[in-house]
Amino acid sequence: MKSPEVERWFARVRPPSEAALRRVRDVILAADPSMRERVQYGITFSSTRSGDFAAFVRYREPGVNLRLHRGGRLRGRYPHLVGGAAKRVRIADEKEARARAAEIRAMVKEWCSLGDAATAARATSRARPKASGRRVTSGR
Repeated sequence: MKSPEVERWFARVRPPSEAALRRVRDVILAADPSMRERVQYGITFSSTRSGDFAAFVRYREPGVNLRLHRGGRLRGRYPHLVGGAAKRVRIADEKEARARAAEIRAMVKEWCSLGDAATAARATSRARPKASGRRVTSGR
């Protein structure tokens, strides 16, 4: 869902690669209905209820620098995703953003499914009674 707050950010900041940023933004938001966006710390974040997916960083430089928070959790094959635990994707322009749309969409879908699995796992662990930690011994 597009945010008026992010639209105001684009109007105020006027990044040099605005068209490419907007294209990547559209791909991310369209990839999953739970994806939302906001401005925080002066940058835009794409997120779901389970956490932040990515942020546009170094947006005053030409191109798109998309930083994926917890990107190290992704297990799919994404040839343009680089880095350690916090991975990033670098896109030069709008043409390249269009060419990478399927890869970005797949990352979003996988990330959202991981968030759903983590949420389900937390709910399951809360529902299970915890062991008391005390050892039962025989009457010897």
